[in-house]
Amino acid sequence: MAETELPARELQTPVQETDVLIIGGGLAGVCAATALSRKGYDVTLVSTHDRHPPDFRAEKIGEDQMILFERLGLGDAVHAQMTAFDGVWLHRFGRIIERGTKREYGSDYSDLVNALRRALPPEVRSVIGRVETMETSADRQIAVLSDGRTFNARLLVVATGLGDAVRKKLGVEREIISPQHSLCCGFDLEKPRGDFPFPSLVWNGERFNDRVSYLTLFPIEDKIRANFFVYRNSSEEWTRSFRDHPEQSMRELMPDLESMFGEIKVTGPVIARPIDLVKVHNHERDGMVLIGDAFCVVCPITGTGIDKALTDVDRLCNTYIPRWFESPGMPAAKIRAFYADPVKTARDESAMKMSLNSKSIKTETGLYWKLRRLRSNTLGRARYAVRGALKRLKSPA
Repeated sequence: MAETELPARELQTPVQETDVLIIGGGLAGVCAATALSRKGYDVTLVSTHDRHPPDFRAEKIGEDQMILFERLGLGDAVHAQMTAFDGVWLHRFGRIIERGTKREYGSDYSDLVNALRRALPPEVRSVIGRVETMETSADRQIAVLSDGRTFNARLLVVATGLGDAVRKKLGVEREIISPQHSLCCGFDLEKPRGDFPFPSLVWNGERFNDRVSYLTLFPIEDKIRANFFVYRNSSEEWTRSFRDHPEQSMRELMPDLESMFGEIKVTGPVIARPIDLVKVHNHERDGMVLIGDAFCVVCPITGTGIDKALTDVDRLCNTYIPRWFESPGMPAAKIRAFYADPVKTARDESAMKMSLNSKSIKTETGLYWKLRRLRSNTLGRARYAVRGALKRLKSPA
């Protein structure tokens, strides 16, 4: 059931009671609303827009993430929206070293979120508005929208992604672990999917000091989408130059790309999004819980962002909320169990560690990281040399 925002003077509605009030209509919030509604809870989802606005976020997932969507009851909607492709060609050490066959999926992030919104169960009360004030306690949570509508819930779930307004109003502190940690660039290629020999491609940075993590090319419908991940600052001259002349920049950084796959021409805008690594503090509070990027922001280079958000939703909706609702009240002691969940903490800690280490091994000049790079390159070359030799032995003469 959808509602629209009305002028405050026209509203004469009483306080609306609900089991769970979710603030944030992005991926985590919509998935949580769907999962909880299907378990029989009365759910209200508050979003600031009736459609998720254009947003350059995660655009590719693997089978593990698809399984999580299916666990939440959203597999059909996600399968229908995303483009499936079987395999990734991996370029490293100056050549294609692997032609994988695992299935992956691609989609514009906003289109995916809007598809998930369309799949919301009709029982979910979907509200368009902005939260003005909130009061949390060990018993009931009160949220008042800017137009005067008021909601009274047993539990408040904050799923506002990178937005800060709700977090600040709740008094939750935000710590930037690594400012301007990386830069993610997204753009489309002019040539269609059928003009490339690969199902998808990952092209690793070729030199230590090029500050390139990797370029990935993958299909979304009939087009080829590019995500280019670098360790750069958004205010650098390099970033401005890349936005204006992406083809030239890629030729300089990856000179063999066009010789292998033909001319690479960009069509449409180049979006460059800086990434800060973020954690929150003072969040173990009565009546409220933070999930997804509202709780912790990691680097998309690691490919763990959606997995982390879906793990939060899965553990919260399938394990903890059913336990919490078995007894009265919603004190911080209950909420604390979710933040300490071993599956959640392992996923969060692994994603943050990968985010920090991936940058350090590419940019740090200390002895420790020099040895790590040497070890990684040596083992990598040896591993793929052995694989190649085994394939040749198995091939018929």
